[in-house]
Amino acid sequence: MIEVRDLEKRYGDVLAVKGVSLSVGRGEIVGLLGHNGAGKSTVMKVITGFLEPSSGSVSVGGIDVVENRIAVQKQIGYLPENAPVYPEMLVQEYLLMMAELRGIPVGERAAAVGRAVAATGLQAWLVRPIATLSKGYRQRVGLAQAILHEPEVLILDEPTNGLDPVQIAEIRMLIKRLAASSTVVLSTHILSEIEAVCDRVVIMIDGELAADAKLSDLLHSDRVRVSLPADTAGVEDTLAAVEDVHDVHAVGADPSRSGYQLWSLQCSSSEPPTPDIVRAAVAAGWDVAAVALESQSLEEVFRSLIEQRAAAEAAATSQAAEASEAAV
Repeated sequence: MIEVRDLEKRYGDVLAVKGVSLSVGRGEIVGLLGHNGAGKSTVMKVITGFLEPSSGSVSVGGIDVVENRIAVQKQIGYLPENAPVYPEMLVQEYLLMMAELRGIPVGERAAAVGRAVAATGLQAWLVRPIATLSKGYRQRVGLAQAILHEPEVLILDEPTNGLDPVQIAEIRMLIKRLAASSTVVLSTHILSEIEAVCDRVVIMIDGELAADAKLSDLLHSDRVRVSLPADTAGVEDTLAAVEDVHDVHAVGADPSRSGYQLWSLQCSSSEPPTPDIVRAAVAAGWDVAAVALESQSLEEVFRSLIEQRAAAEAAATSQAAEASEAAV
């Protein structure tokens, strides 16, 4: 549905997006994650045709955004970071105006507004000035204008930014409902947002693509955690002897079981040999309380990617300095 190839966007001397490529299929909910200034909003603005790429290509539904921007925008519902509303207008006035701007025929506008209002839960707020609404309901109005024309693609930039916890939960549920009929790409720097809403994660760091994977694959762990009595002897030698297991070490007391200690096992295979670990523990005569895959949080993944990038940059700087010294 969306194809981005070798996208670069430059603001003067600043290269904000550096060679980003990604594909988004029909019906996916994709989270674009990164710190502030990572290039998320720039990528979204290029996809929606609000910005032209400095190089590379972007197409939506097979249509190139540079060659036919209007045709691309007809397929897209876009909610910028700050909802594009006119506070002095009534909700229904604003939505009817947006229906006209979207090119919806006169006889179909009321029905289109009715569907968008029902989808976003705005029925009780139609004759209220937008200025009197809470930020959460202004976001709903912004979402309503984005879906008036029943787009195939929804682009949502920081859709829960600045909302309170109740409003955040409501907007997340709304996005999931909307995803039943649209491809959704949303950007955020809030990790829990991705975990709550998205099927797939695209991580950007300093304008570059750092990761692109299904959320379940990204959080997959190759570590196994075993809970054993604290006085169990020979744990390291016994478990390290299991094929594909290495780096066996104690990680502290098991908070759920008095007198037990947790051990962490690093596994070299993509599918940790949990049955073999259990058999080795039983053969040793241990009182095993639990064996389970360690869970990996999105925060840990994000931090690891940042650390890897910093280490690579430091190594490159060091090599450049050594080469410079050698040349002298």
